[in-house]
Amino acid sequence: MCGALLAALAGCGDDGPPPPDVAPPPARLSGTPTYDAGLEPAEAVLPLVPATATTLTVTDLDEVRVQLGVPDMTSDDLVTDREQFWQRAATEAPLLTDGLLRPDNSELMLDYGFTEDDVDWEAHFTGDQGAGWVLAFRPDLDMAPVASAVRAGVGALAGGHVQGHLVTFGTATDGADSWATDPAFVGLVGAPAEATYVHRGCLPFADALGPEPTGEDQDRVTAHYDVTNLDPLDAVVLEFGDHLATVRMPVDRLDLFDRLHVGDWWPRDGSPAFEDGFRQGVGDPATGRIGYDVPHPPLAAELALGETLPFGICNSVDPIAEPTGL
Repeated sequence: MCGALLAALAGCGDDGPPPPDVAPPPARLSGTPTYDAGLEPAEAVLPLVPATATTLTVTDLDEVRVQLGVPDMTSDDLVTDREQFWQRAATEAPLLTDGLLRPDNSELMLDYGFTEDDVDWEAHFTGDQGAGWVLAFRPDLDMAPVASAVRAGVGALAGGHVQGHLVTFGTATDGADSWATDPAFVGLVGAPAEATYVHRGCLPFADALGPEPTGEDQDRVTAHYDVTNLDPLDAVVLEFGDHLATVRMPVDRLDLFDRLHVGDWWPRDGSPAFEDGFRQGVGDPATGRIGYDVPHPPLAAELALGETLPFGICNSVDPIAEPTGL
């Protein structure tokens, strides 16, 4: 028989149950969800996002067109008008994509009669098993030329698959094994938004400090907040509206205000700094929301893509290696 100490260390060949302070991953939700074009883009795409994905970005280009006053713009519009839209979007909108098809617009228009301007929304996801994307074309577009371009492997469409008015790459083959059955995301994703950023789990503290964090940056934050007291976070969900941003978490979180105010001590000398993109934050634990004013939407989108998001940090502190000068 194993002694008590040996049993604790080795388990006598049996791993036994996990320690009481290590919660098992939540059970997946039942059912096999499928794509529903009637849902908001960030929710509609969930059955297509593989369970192994770690980050999802969705840009509702149709909503961006509405915000910029050109709701009916398509590839039928003048090239100059379409270029003006993209120039304005780059300086006024929270784009989380540059437009997957834009580099191939000329070839696609000349040979197939469609462009990025016929895409209603665009989603991209990344994970350990590779990246993928989804393009949702306007519902009145003839998809036959799109299918021809996909078969011909034109530009970014190479390797894609046509599914109705979608073109997909690297998506889940089974809705039961997708983000649509993951309780970390279901219920938090799907409000109307110009763009949505979603990350599985929390963001490493050092990564969220910015592209070149220092130990001094980290110490300044921990001098005011003990981040180890933050509750675990299953997902970071950030939605962009008209010069507004909304963080969504489960309701009645006890650490919501701590997650809101930890950003008060974030580095201010970065380019860009968190406070340049997100200001005047307010929290509402009853709805699980943190709201920010967004004075410069493209800059805020850049911060989201770079994961400089203090409200999403993990509750652990790993030392930051200082540069050696070698």
